[in-house]
Amino acid sequence: MAKVLEGLYYSESHEYVRVEGNIGYVGITDYAQNALGNIVYVDMPEEDDEVSAGEEFGAVESVKAASDLISPVSGTVVEVNSALDDEPELLNKNPYENWIIKVELSDNSELEKLMDAKAYTACCDNA
Repeated sequence: MAKVLEGLYYSESHEYVRVEGNIGYVGITDYAQNALGNIVYVDMPEEDDEVSAGEEFGAVESVKAASDLISPVSGTVVEVNSALDDEPELLNKNPYENWIIKVELSDNSELEKLMDAKAYTACCDNA
């Protein structure tokens, strides 16, 4: 069973966002990293790039497959997790600690469209 943390917002495409003030930390879920297997590369946007909810912002490649990253929120990228350039496998070790991008949120109401931990667990159970 994949680990699902309380207090995060989850998308159907298996990204999460942890919100602190007006900043969202976006990453992939434990379910996603389990499905992908050993992650070998993370394609990330640049700082100051705009991301839009429901739109692709990068990709994760594993030994098994490549998967697009779909942003759960809209806003401006204020930081990318540069540690993933050298150690993409950090996403396998702890995907919730190792976020991919940090976004200044432009529309907090988008969070209402995402799932809480209970709904996301049900989504994974039905997959």
